[in-house]
Amino acid sequence: MREHALTVPAPDRWGEGIVAIEKGRDIELEVRLESVHEGILVSGTVDSVFDGECSRCLRAISQPVEVEFQELFEYPGGETADFELQDDHVDLETLVRDAIVLSLPFQPVCRPDCPGLDPVTGELLTEESGVNAEPIDSRWAALQNFTETPPAPSAAQTREEK
Repeated sequence: MREHALTVPAPDRWGEGIVAIEKGRDIELEVRLESVHEGILVSGTVDSVFDGECSRCLRAISQPVEVEFQELFEYPGGETADFELQDDHVDLETLVRDAIVLSLPFQPVCRPDCPGLDPVTGELLTEESGVNAEPIDSRWAALQNFTETPPAPSAAQTREEK
């Protein structure tokens, strides 16, 4: 068994959505390599920082990402394997890239209670303003009077009072 701690730059931009790990961003790896009967068992963690935009307010965000991984690199010559040893070496790039990209958020937010943008003006909503009520279409404004019902008569009223 061997353990290694490495810091390497990202060789390419990892991620295709609203957020990604940019090329050259430091990736910290803590890897444990264990010899097993079928090959080399690789387990560890990867830490980095992703950059992108908040999906609600479109502000620039930069947040940490930490992923655990474990994979068996099999000896060549057997059945087809997902990962094989290559000249007694383990190539971690594909494994680490897949682990990071799959852990990136699909709809990232700058903070959990981000109010987003006003759908009418496109301005950033603040906590004080909250979510604005839906504006009433002028063509339907006359119908609003029908939804405002008068208070129900009291059950104690007699027929004569009604």
